[in-house]
Amino acid sequence: MTIQISIPARRSLRTLVAGGAGFIGSHICDTLLRRGDTVVCIDNLHTGSLRNIRPLLNHPNFSFIEHDVREPLDLEGRLDRVYNLACPASPPHYQQDPVGTMKTCVLGTLNLLELAREKSARILQASTSEVYGDPEVHPQPETYVGHVNTIGPRACYDEGKRAAETLMFDYQRMYGLDIKVARIFNTYGPRMHENDGRVVSNFIVQALRGAPITVYGSGSQTRSFCFVDDLVRGLEMLMESPASVTGPINLGNPHEMSIEAIAREVLACTQSASTLEFKPLPVDDPKRRKPVITTAERLLGWRPQIPLRKGLEATIAYFALEVAGRAPSGPNRRPPRRPGRAQLALARSQ
Repeated sequence: MTIQISIPARRSLRTLVAGGAGFIGSHICDTLLRRGDTVVCIDNLHTGSLRNIRPLLNHPNFSFIEHDVREPLDLEGRLDRVYNLACPASPPHYQQDPVGTMKTCVLGTLNLLELAREKSARILQASTSEVYGDPEVHPQPETYVGHVNTIGPRACYDEGKRAAETLMFDYQRMYGLDIKVARIFNTYGPRMHENDGRVVSNFIVQALRGAPITVYGSGSQTRSFCFVDDLVRGLEMLMESPASVTGPINLGNPHEMSIEAIAREVLACTQSASTLEFKPLPVDDPKRRKPVITTAERLLGWRPQIPLRKGLEATIAYFALEVAGRAPSGPNRRPPRRPGRAQLALARSQ
């Protein structure tokens, strides 16, 4: 089932999406093009993929520039909006090059802020719930300043995003720049990277292949999972909110569940015979994560609408098309449940 979302009408804009070939960024490109915007997508393709935007490459209002935001961008013509999603978001990816990750967060944000300032454009920073670290306050409101290990293996991302938020608000104070900051909690859906190390994609791929489901720690640690369509709607609503609404604003699903529970939900949806395999918890991995979204509800009128089961079905349908044909045989492998037509249609539309 596709849920119809109402977004206030506005004039067509020219919008830059940094990281636009990535998981969330490519969905934003889709949405903006459907609204009649002209979209300039930039990505260095480190974790993004041309596959995510290939259907858009022949669109008359879409252009792609392979570019690393750590380098300044010279863009001709007017620019109305900038979405900054240009950073690896999964621990295995951002930990591969921690210095590069920090540079992307800081230098990349600085370069995009300079571009937005030059063009008098509004800019939205895709920040993260990781700014809260392993929280000592639960659930997490925007007023919580966090509990982050500045020298740990996740710090390049956590501290990089915190520094990016600082730059955003300093540019607002110094130059009057029109800014928006969204703190994104765990998001899932079609176009997630098969090997990105995040919970939902890991579990689905392992279940489809009949491999053991890797659960780190006891499985009692919690997350709150938001389907990508809900998140993109929230990002657009924040971007188009009054200038006085700057954020930071939490965007995520307040329905908290344990890692073991989500693993078993994936097993039920895929009808997989995979078993759970428990491994030690990585360093600084948060024990609990749940957003307080009263600010988003009050200022944006936003809250998630897509139920977990329907979101998982669409995500499983996507991965079934991507990886099921390459799944190894083995005693624990059952053929994955064939996705229904509605799930396939939703996955292909993403």
